[in-house]
Amino acid sequence: MPFFGIVTNVMMLNSISILSSIFQVAAQCIARETKQFIVPPIISLVLIVSGYVLFILSYLLLKEDRGMNIWIGLAIVGTIFVSLNWWENYSTLFKSSFLNSISEDITKSRNVVSILSSLVRILVTAAVVGAYVPLSGRVWSSVTSVPGNVGLVILILVAIQIVSSALCHWFVVVACKMHVMRRSFLLPMYLASLGVLAAFVAPVIIFFQNSSDPRGANYTITEYCHDITYGRGLSSDTVWFERLVRDITHTLCPQDMTNLTEMGLLGGSALCWWLGWILCTMYIWFLQLQRIERTQNLFVRRMYEGAFLEQSILLNTRFEIQRKKELQTDPVTVYLCATMWHENYDEMMKMIISMFRLDKYRPRNESNDDVSFESHIYFDDAFKDVNGTVQQMFTNDDPICTKLTRILHTPYGGRLEYTLPNGNLLMVHFKDKLLIRHKKRWSQIMYLYYILGWRLTRKYFKTFDQGEDENELKKKMTKDNTYLLALDGDTDFQPSAVMLLIDRLKRYPRVGAACGRIHPTGTGPMVWYQKFEYAVGHWLQKTAEHVFGSVLCSPGCFSLFRGAALMDDNVMKRYTTKSTEASHYVQYDQGEDRWLCTLLLQQGWRVEYNAASDAYTNAPQDFKEFYNQRRRWGPSTMANTIDLLGSGSLTSQRNSSISKPFILYQILSMAASILGPATICLMISGIHGNLPARVPPVVYLLVCFKLKSETQIAIAAVMSVLYAFLMIGTALSIIGAMVEQQTIWTPSGLFLISLVLLNIITAAFHPKEFHLVVYGLLYFISIPSGYLLLTIYSMVNMNNVSWGTRETGVQVAAPPTKAITQRILQAKCCKFLCWDSGKVADQNGQVPETVVLANEPKVNPNLTSEDNNRYLHFECLECLYDLCKLSLGVLQGEEDFWRELQKLYLEPLAEDKEKQKKITNDLKELRNKATFIFFICNAMWLVATFTLQAIGSSVTIRIPKSNLNLTQTREYLFIDPIGLMFLLGFASLLLIQFFAMFYHRIYTLIHFVAFVNTESKSARRQPDDDMQEHRGHKRNQHFVFILYHINDIPVGG
Repeated sequence: MPFFGIVTNVMMLNSISILSSIFQVAAQCIARETKQFIVPPIISLVLIVSGYVLFILSYLLLKEDRGMNIWIGLAIVGTIFVSLNWWENYSTLFKSSFLNSISEDITKSRNVVSILSSLVRILVTAAVVGAYVPLSGRVWSSVTSVPGNVGLVILILVAIQIVSSALCHWFVVVACKMHVMRRSFLLPMYLASLGVLAAFVAPVIIFFQNSSDPRGANYTITEYCHDITYGRGLSSDTVWFERLVRDITHTLCPQDMTNLTEMGLLGGSALCWWLGWILCTMYIWFLQLQRIERTQNLFVRRMYEGAFLEQSILLNTRFEIQRKKELQTDPVTVYLCATMWHENYDEMMKMIISMFRLDKYRPRNESNDDVSFESHIYFDDAFKDVNGTVQQMFTNDDPICTKLTRILHTPYGGRLEYTLPNGNLLMVHFKDKLLIRHKKRWSQIMYLYYILGWRLTRKYFKTFDQGEDENELKKKMTKDNTYLLALDGDTDFQPSAVMLLIDRLKRYPRVGAACGRIHPTGTGPMVWYQKFEYAVGHWLQKTAEHVFGSVLCSPGCFSLFRGAALMDDNVMKRYTTKSTEASHYVQYDQGEDRWLCTLLLQQGWRVEYNAASDAYTNAPQDFKEFYNQRRRWGPSTMANTIDLLGSGSLTSQRNSSISKPFILYQILSMAASILGPATICLMISGIHGNLPARVPPVVYLLVCFKLKSETQIAIAAVMSVLYAFLMIGTALSIIGAMVEQQTIWTPSGLFLISLVLLNIITAAFHPKEFHLVVYGLLYFISIPSGYLLLTIYSMVNMNNVSWGTRETGVQVAAPPTKAITQRILQAKCCKFLCWDSGKVADQNGQVPETVVLANEPKVNPNLTSEDNNRYLHFECLECLYDLCKLSLGVLQGEEDFWRELQKLYLEPLAEDKEKQKKITNDLKELRNKATFIFFICNAMWLVATFTLQAIGSSVTIRIPKSNLNLTQTREYLFIDPIGLMFLLGFASLLLIQFFAMFYHRIYTLIHFVAFVNTESKSARRQPDDDMQEHRGHKRNQHFVFILYHINDIPVGG
């Protein structure tokens, strides 16, 4: 290439697509598919060969320089050999077992092959250079004696080329993932060669036009080249850009620029090569890409060629023969599974309306076969004394716009089946705690086994009965296209949030679960505190887990699980383990969401976090409820993390996401969490002395061991207020100390400034949530309450395994539910009312029928008030059965399934007072051990720090003092080693989390832009609009309205 001009060298790189054109033509002929794309590669091949011919003519026939023969031959042969780089792109299209096996082996060992090929290239390049020097008649001293400034320029140019090539490749991948491939990938790549050519030639022309010669005005380009060749006009004062332009001109001077024939041949060859390369890669315009397509599905090889970047990237893009019919992706079925536990009507309506949004977003019809939804709601304690939760859901004046299709009496209680307005199904399951275990974990086990064990298997058995091949059915059952969306009864979300989570599971087969950004809702100071707490937890902690390893907890209020992951060994089966030990109650029952994710991680699955998937859930608005909630979360989080770290070696072998550095990061995070109370005491002690730092925590610790839980919370509330005033004084004291000492290089000053700056910068990367920094002040003054008092309360009350939130009083057990069906049919209290006499016709011209059931509560006069309160009140009548054609009873075989499942896992737990007493004692013993270890660690940390401070300067570290202008003074600051170590550790964790957040924000933006480019308009609806439309159905009457008033049907026979 040194013997050719720079224009020829730039454009010749486009000819490396010659073998790709040949392979495409052959593949089109062999594949027996449509031949509509065979013309572009044929024309491409003709153009590239024509370019070679014109290139040979321009150098051999016109110049008659026989010394160029070898260099022309080497150039052509070299481009052909380089074009072999992308043979893998077409190997699978040929019916050659040899090529296919080689391609599969290379794919499996891609990293090793890439390393070996890079080493071979280095050796070959060194050999070529070593052979070129003597063959060209040069000496090694001319190569090695490079001036220092020239060597530095070469290194800078190499660094620029490496960085720019890597960035270009990354932006190409991003453009493809964002679905802007044509305008942001193909067009820039096609125009890159022309842009480089213009960048080289334009300065030469400009300098020639601005140049002058004392010999006269007839200064030709030939004379200009002659002067450049002999270095005329070059001096030590010549700037670097002019030197660069002169070097470029020197490479162009061997061409006779006044010979139009020669220039025409060279220009024609360059144009032929460029057009041939474009036509060879024309197939990329028609590739069908998924959102956030995986890089390995975009490109054949992971490596790119830095010397001819744009050509290598385009030719490396996967080649797929276009079929007459677009290939359909495997349909995904998402089961929405919500667990209800004493939510009020407003909370439940958020979740119900979210289900209606999904129903409208993806109607059940033939045109929407990519994703289908089915909703399930599980009511705990539905058959106890007048369950107000169930009653509120079905008795409020705001109706549920659905069509009831079945009322089923089931072994666990009852079930209502609805058809939503757009065809998707909704099933409401009512649990009787006398027939089946209650509480959230057992409700989750119910829907896991019902959906994955009964519904999924039964669907394929039906297909088998229709004659489909058994092997094909097994393949379908093993496909990872069944997902479960876990919801709480008060979760509010948009369809786009679900689709973003589905993208993560569809694109990455080893992702077992994905969660979104949870936003707490409500009013009051407790909710404001939680808004900032949730924000920081998601901004920094969850992103760091996602980037460096795997998310450890996917919250049960809004998480998407892969069915295949849940059905894996030691996941769903182990999740059914009944708590028999004290530690089980803490880990299994108090933190069931985190435990399920721990099981997934230990089995090799990954859990991801998508920050663009927003969900809203009610947060505790009362101080007592908040403390009780965190009393469950704190010990269960610690128990599951210790369990995961205890099996860290085995888990890292099974799970590629759990690396040893990530385990070390979790150990450091756990240590920081354990030493949180001592850190708060040290911070207060540094400003206000030892008395306010030591006495209140010790007093509260003794109070928690001696007094009742309600009293502990009341005292914690009073102390939180006092600590808030103390924290305000602390912040002002730190600021005052920095101003007085004229330096920010103090442990307290650095802690405060770094904390404030990091949170503000992090919030700036989340523009829609930036307003949450306002609540940061409340969060700051509440640090002692959240990290000192709450920690003490949680650890001391670890033996209390009650749920703590939405608790109700103990109720008298309700009678059996065997007579539900009969009572529904016997009810005579239903009224038919037409909501609107002016009925609106639907699209088919038919007038929908409207049914409104009576909503006046009734009391059976033959029963006492106490017995009346033991009814599951369904207001219905026989005519409703005739109208809606409701089927009563259970499906064939399903009753046996439920009874077997109850027998295995879900039988109500018998009350054994002796066993309960033993568990109570074991829980107290576990509490005592855990609190002793926990608080002894904090005490040791405090003693070590105070001791080092008391010893004085002999063991302290001296740090030069700087003023506010960051200029050093002659004074020094003295910091104890432990304090410095903790400060550095804290700063390191924050920096790690910050860079993880920055990385995660980039890829969240990529995913979000890709989704917006392909999103349906119905997914962009606002919650208020959906609520208004839902309520507007009262007037439009497109659906059957059924108001279930929970009244006259008793539970017992």
